[in-house]
Amino acid sequence: MYEIRQALLKISEDINEIKSKIAPPKNSSTDKLKGEWIDGQDVLLALNISKRTLQTLRDSKKLPYSRINGKFYYKVSDIEALLEKNYRSNLSNWIGDEY
Repeated sequence: MYEIRQALLKISEDINEIKSKIAPPKNSSTDKLKGEWIDGQDVLLALNISKRTLQTLRDSKKLPYSRINGKFYYKVSDIEALLEKNYRSNLSNWIGDEY
């Protein structure tokens, strides 16, 4: 009985060791930035806009940014806020047409 218990404990330790080696590291500094900041190319693709339109949004101070070595970065929350601010619902027109 003692040998079986020791074997199960060894297997459990081995499993925990394997899990620790394949699990992604927690709370790394780069993980904190994922999803919070994106570069200009990602903004262009996400919003399907041109480089010039993105520049106009920066110049008109409608979209805050950070610039490092000539590359622009944007907070996802700022992009979402810009979209919400410019959201226009046509629901009232649709309801009015139906009734």
